[in-house]
Amino acid sequence: MFNNLSAWFTPRTPLDKQSKRLLTFGSFAIPILLWCLFSYVPFIWHPQVEITQPGGVSYFREGTLVDKEIFQKEVDKKLAANPDLDPALLPQGEPANPVYLPAPHEVVTALYTAFTTPPKRNNEPWLHESLWHSIQVIAWGFFWSMVFGVPLGILAGTYASASHLIEPFTEFFRYLPAPAFGALAVAILGIYDAPKIAIIFIGTFFQMVLIVSATTRKLNIALVEASLTLGCKGLRMIRRVVLPGILPDLYRDMRILLGWAWTYLIVAELIGTSSGITWFITQQARYKNFDNVFAAILIIGIIGLITDMILARLGKRLFPWHTSK
Repeated sequence: MFNNLSAWFTPRTPLDKQSKRLLTFGSFAIPILLWCLFSYVPFIWHPQVEITQPGGVSYFREGTLVDKEIFQKEVDKKLAANPDLDPALLPQGEPANPVYLPAPHEVVTALYTAFTTPPKRNNEPWLHESLWHSIQVIAWGFFWSMVFGVPLGILAGTYASASHLIEPFTEFFRYLPAPAFGALAVAILGIYDAPKIAIIFIGTFFQMVLIVSATTRKLNIALVEASLTLGCKGLRMIRRVVLPGILPDLYRDMRILLGWAWTYLIVAELIGTSSGITWFITQQARYKNFDNVFAAILIIGIIGLITDMILARLGKRLFPWHTSK
């Protein structure tokens, strides 16, 4: 592997399998290592103290977190009032991070307990039920985006007339933030899932039209000209020449845009009635259970990554002649 180390720093040079695995491992290991350092090494960043012994301070409670300055101030007060005070009677504590930065082991534990611990109220959904609800919102929003966005993108990429008709307004609208339409979506579609699906749709549709049109333009023009010469025109040409020619790249575009749809999920689910994984995150944040908040965020990332890996493997089976990822 180290004999091929120069390939790491040479532009567009293929890497051997061992290098790929090592770098992929490092892409996850480095952030986790930094997280561990901040969580477990006191002198790096532990701005608070977890009280282990109140030492007679009225507002100190065992297990509570206080800033180091406040803790030291109370210790100094005790010593100023009684210089000969036994150190064992002074407030005691251990360096700690704020409650909003749980340690990795706490988040890993929360990943398990979040699925096994029942909700505090009988009418509240379990975490897996909230996740399934969120997946359905993503699926429907992205489905309708594809239904309308892909055909329009192909038309805009194939015909100059369609490009000038479709793309100028699409270019304008894609700069408008999808969450800004939240109140309007609720007014028109109600307070339940429909406005959430609409936000996912708005957030991906206009980008999809432009990306698909750009992908369509990459098709070798000689193929289009040959089909026209042979009398293949209109929808028949799109169906038999354009669509098969761009299908591998179109599949890759949908993978990328599906990840884009996930980024709108949290905002979409805050519109109308809170639901899905967003409801779980906001509830846990309200109770200051930030280990559960981190666990829920990681679950979203894990689901997205696994979905993309499955789609990538499926793409290799569907388009074995296509070399790009």
